[in-house]
Amino acid sequence: MKVLVIGETCVDKFIYGKINRLSPEAPVPVFNPTRTTQNPGMAGNTAANVKALSPDISVWHLMQDENITKTRYVEDKSNHMFIRVDEGEETISQFKWTPNVDEMLSEADVVIVSDYNKGFLLDNDLEEIALKSKLSILDSKRKLTNDIIKKYTWVKLNESESFNNPDLDYKNIIVTLGAKGAKINDILFKSPQSQETIDVSGAGDTFVAAFALNYFETKDEFAAVRYANMMASKVVTKKGVTTP
Repeated sequence: MKVLVIGETCVDKFIYGKINRLSPEAPVPVFNPTRTTQNPGMAGNTAANVKALSPDISVWHLMQDENITKTRYVEDKSNHMFIRVDEGEETISQFKWTPNVDEMLSEADVVIVSDYNKGFLLDNDLEEIALKSKLSILDSKRKLTNDIIKKYTWVKLNESESFNNPDLDYKNIIVTLGAKGAKINDILFKSPQSQETIDVSGAGDTFVAAFALNYFETKDEFAAVRYANMMASKVVTKKGVTTP
């Protein structure tokens, strides 16, 4: 099995520390770093989830040339994030169509487009990718059109993104609802999550990866949503961006 992930990637860095007092210079906490973790983020996290869920498959990833870093400063005990600093998003190189890209699209069993709308992919790129894919799933942060989504097998939106796209009228949309689960065509599939939610970072990437793999195997969207809910419920019980 071959999975192609297309989209912007970054380094997700978490700097954990202690806060014991307020600064005498301003009404802000004094942050003392104690440890740092980092891992692939954005589409890189989607690819990492695919590999974690199915270690034996081939995973390809097409991404921008520039390095993007998202650094979060987090109080370790409470897991409260005080600030996130994003670097490298000012100018992003655009997706380039080459014969090699066409070959990868034709060979991939599943194509996942993890579009963070940073300038890497244009609307016509999204349409062309779907046209040339056997089975395609779009997870996008941009304002979408029916012309884009009708060409995809499935489109994943979170609840906020769904509200921002009220004019989409196709039946291939999955809406994730956080702790409530996910729905397809107004059918709700509740999350099995019964433990405390610690960190939702990257949970959407886990959902997309799990749904794509299970749907490829079963061709049953309801079974795939249940599996994706289960995998996403695992990662939100951990700190930072993790894989199941």
